[in-house]
Amino acid sequence: MDFPLDRERLSRTFITLCEIDSPARSEGKLAQHILSYFKNFSALEFFEDDSTFSTGSDTGNIIIRFPGTKPERDPVFFNCHLDVISPCIGVKVNRDDSDTFFSTGETVLGADDKAGIAILIEVLLTTLENNLDYAPVELLFTTCEEIGLLGAKAFSPSSLKAYYGYALDSTGIDNVITGAPAANYIIAEIHGQASHAGLNPNNGISAIQLASKAISRLPLGQLDDQSTANIGLISGGTATNIIPDFVKLKGEIRSHSVAKLHRHIDHFKSIFSDTINSWHDPGYRLDSHPAFSFQSPEQYPLMSLPDDSDVLQLARLAGHNLSRSLHFGKAGGGSDANFFNHKGLPTAILGIGMDHVHSNSEQIKLSDMQRTAELILSIITI
Repeated sequence: MDFPLDRERLSRTFITLCEIDSPARSEGKLAQHILSYFKNFSALEFFEDDSTFSTGSDTGNIIIRFPGTKPERDPVFFNCHLDVISPCIGVKVNRDDSDTFFSTGETVLGADDKAGIAILIEVLLTTLENNLDYAPVELLFTTCEEIGLLGAKAFSPSSLKAYYGYALDSTGIDNVITGAPAANYIIAEIHGQASHAGLNPNNGISAIQLASKAISRLPLGQLDDQSTANIGLISGGTATNIIPDFVKLKGEIRSHSVAKLHRHIDHFKSIFSDTINSWHDPGYRLDSHPAFSFQSPEQYPLMSLPDDSDVLQLARLAGHNLSRSLHFGKAGGGSDANFFNHKGLPTAILGIGMDHVHSNSEQIKLSDMQRTAELILSIITI
């Protein structure tokens, strides 16, 4: 099958999207611009949900619904997130001689996830302009992904007609992500006793010292073949001459096994409990004791697609029609797809070629974007 994709239009669209500021909670301008690409086509439906009440964004999640010309086909949705991780204000895009895009300034590029958005726009424009036969399609653009998957978390599956789909939000090319870990935050607060470090050192209990003892006992990094853990934020203390009476630690544990995830959480809590409860300082003069609190709220749920699911079989067929071997596997990070799968919408994640994401060195090749667009077009026109 001949795919009449317009490479230069894809390039222009991508650059334009990247240079529209869209940090989390300020995605409205980008959402309206995306809608403008389809304003001249009739019979399309546009829908904005009420997720702003949960996310605080200036727009809800956006759905653009295309009726398709193959009524026998099940509808399918494609997802990208609208927000970009900081620093993302004032992005300027450069395209070098190898058709690689990167940021010219001290910002990220925004290929995560605007490359996916540009790909979807080009695929649907190509489909409509060339009167190609295609399945019913829904484009779902979510908000606040980079600050906790908030748009996807607030999204109601009843807003879609499709019951399965694809999220364009991963590195690599021809990659299909079938599983991603569940993750919980780790939040520990340690309370000691403040005192002047020079005048009354024996009247203080150092929360920092207790925290360091607990952290030194925590298993961090790769916990087992399915699980990882990290402590990423520590805050506390008021001055160099004051024994700190409070420290807050924040981290995470993630695992492809929910049972292992909860075992690791319980182990972390027991280490904090044992560290605080075993505290003893023979020189301490007061009658108070240290205390702690421990929380482990969910960050995102487990994603795990069965090998025979419709969404994976369709991807295989689309790859076969392109004479491509797709790579199926699991990822170490979470995405909107975690919540979609949890809500009963089987969703695979597609690699779109972006590289060095979440850094000022982020880049993507036009050839990889085109290759992904060809796969999407194959999926909807089979």
